Amino acid sequence: MKHVLLAAVLTTALASAHAESATYAIDPTHTFVSFEANHFGTSTLRGRFDRKEGSVALDKAGKSGKADITIDTTSVSTGVPALDTHLKSKDFFNAAEFGTAKFSADKFAFNGDKVSELTGTLTLLGKTQPVTLKASNFNCYTSPLLKREVCGGDFETTIARSSYGMPYGLNYGLPDNIRLLIQIEAIKQ
Repeated sequence: MKHVLLAAVLTTALASAHAESATYAIDPTHTFVSFEANHFGTSTLRGRFDRKEGSVALDKAGKSGKADITIDTTSVSTGVPALDTHLKSKDFFNAAEFGTAKFSADKFAFNGDKVSELTGTLTLLGKTQPVTLKASNFNCYTSPLLKREVCGGDFETTIARSSYGMPYGLNYGLPDNIRLLIQIEAIKQ
């Protein structure tokens, strides 16, 4: 009898924990993927990707999650059309051959009830490397317009572009290290 009662309690606890897991669809109007690079020690070059999509599975009670974000590299935008064309070329994103980049995370770290970092991989130019995005902001709220929960935050990492096969300009002073920023909001489904 004790074993049956223990099994029932464990089943209920596991079902309750699983019930906390939810899927969130990325809101492209409130999600921004951008990058920053030092420009010959004088200023910061900034760019963004206008098209992105993905989803997040978040289990706040279990302190775990998964994220998948696909970035359309053909949508790179710096505000300078000639630079955008160069960034899409084989020198950089080679967007004709590699039209997307992908960030996938399977490990979420928490500080209390807030996501503090995501660990996973970034695939760019067909090469996959481990990355960790640190959160400088994270929150969930009920949207007054959507009447659904929205979770999101500001995340960032620094990558070495040469490790993805993008060495253009390193020999004359273009930086290898690129700051990658993802501001994300996702809507509970």
